[in-house]
Amino acid sequence: MSEIQVWAMWLRLQAQATVRDRRHDERGDIVQTVIIVALFAAGAIAICAIIIKKFTDKANSIPTG
Repeated sequence: MSEIQVWAMWLRLQAQATVRDRRHDERGDIVQTVIIVALFAAGAIAICAIIIKKFTDKANSIPTG
């Protein structure tokens, strides 16, 4: 096998890999993942705010004097 044949085979394999990668496009998957993570983060922040408010209200209702 000559060097030119090796290069030709390598280029052919690279072209096939490029076509395969373009068919398997995952750009849309990251958007869904980011939205789901953002919703979970917003939910966690809301839950923490509710818990802090309950603790604060309970602490303010304790008589100290």
